Amino acid sequence: MLTEAALLRGRQDAATVSAARAVALAPTNPVALVLRAKCLFIAGETRQACAATEVAAQHLGEAPDALDAVGAMFGLLGLQQRAIELFRRAMLGRPDVPQYLFNLAAAERMIGALGDAEAHCDAAIACDRHYGLAHYLRSDLRIQSPDRNHIDEMEALIGEGGLSASSEIMLRFALGKECEDIELWGRAFDHVEAGCNLQSRSLPRDPAAEIGEIDAIIEAHTRRWIQAAPRGCVDAAPVFVTGLPRTGTTLVERIIGSHSAMHSVGETGAFAAEMRRAMAERAGGRDPEGIGRRYLDSAAALRVPVDARFIDKTLENYLYCGLIHVALPAAKIILVQRHPIDSCWAIYKAHFRGKFSFSYRQTELADYYLAYRRLSQHWRTVLPPDVLMEINYEDIVRDQAAASRDIIRFLGLPWEDGVMRFHESPAPSATASAVQVRRPVYASSVGKWRHHADRLGPLRERLAREIPEAELA
Repeated sequence: MLTEAALLRGRQDAATVSAARAVALAPTNPVALVLRAKCLFIAGETRQACAATEVAAQHLGEAPDALDAVGAMFGLLGLQQRAIELFRRAMLGRPDVPQYLFNLAAAERMIGALGDAEAHCDAAIACDRHYGLAHYLRSDLRIQSPDRNHIDEMEALIGEGGLSASSEIMLRFALGKECEDIELWGRAFDHVEAGCNLQSRSLPRDPAAEIGEIDAIIEAHTRRWIQAAPRGCVDAAPVFVTGLPRTGTTLVERIIGSHSAMHSVGETGAFAAEMRRAMAERAGGRDPEGIGRRYLDSAAALRVPVDARFIDKTLENYLYCGLIHVALPAAKIILVQRHPIDSCWAIYKAHFRGKFSFSYRQTELADYYLAYRRLSQHWRTVLPPDVLMEINYEDIVRDQAAASRDIIRFLGLPWEDGVMRFHESPAPSATASAVQVRRPVYASSVGKWRHHADRLGPLRERLAREIPEAELA
């Protein structure tokens, strides 16, 4: 409990100490072992986290809480089939616990078993009508229709009262999604706005600090600094796909990952962890080779095939493009862009469970988007064109074949027709777009903000301060 409380407060150091003490007191307790594994994973020690999780698995019995905890850790490590096996055992042991059913459904969603996931969400809700996580996940599993949706059910729950704030937030975002699916535009926006207002009141927010971080990165990572920095690890060529959330990064990752020479490790967070470590040791610019090698070691722990290049789709890597190039000079970086208002609307209506605190107020979201835009322009200026590629989501939708060929050519790979059938890939996807990438490219998300143009005034006005009118049309 102390370890989990420290992690929730962001006290990684205290969590690590607490987990170590728990393991010392109970060296074969799988829950203690998996908490230690989680601390290692958050710290970027992926190889050690994998090893610790395997040790925890060796000491498993049939206690549902332990099965669930170790399953969740396997899920974090991208081993979804092993996670599903343990979640299923936990659920069979205690079919009345909604958390076990929900975790099983979430893992099934990642491997594309969407029907099974919906059935387990239904079962979780049958156990606890107020279990917001299951409502939110269930709404995302398919496009809702006028004759098959959960809108009345969820609106009735909210009307009854008695929901926790966190559950109401989940239901509001789920309702926003379902109402938009069936083109109830006004109701969709009402629910999204209510969810954002509730979420913003419960999150610590410091918009000025987040934008200040971007401005500091721009100031520090000049072309001169990048050219003068010692070169890092030159014997690997990973591919980083990055950008703001909900802009098409998962689509690009799946296109690349459908090539036989590529393997995706998903959203590892490993480079960000290395940067936090380097900054704590005041070594960010002094040991790029060490940063690169530790990062590659973390990726190798995620079972990258020996003969494959790998793709890292961690979103916040857009902050580290300059350092990625210095630490891994052979790496390729693909920055995915999208129409500014479409991008912001897609972020605003999504629930990130505590991440991206800038996303719940229109003006703060616009300010962050503008800072991100300045950062993108900076990377375009200071990084070589054979290192950084920008691609627009709309270009992929407009001409998938041409955009895919551009991407594959940029990576120096031979063309394979299989990249056009990315939606047939059985590979797991642990991102917010795990359902959408099981479908061929579709155009229905382009221009969706226009249905809410009159409600997005604060966002649009703030964006117009720095973005030409033609780009916002």
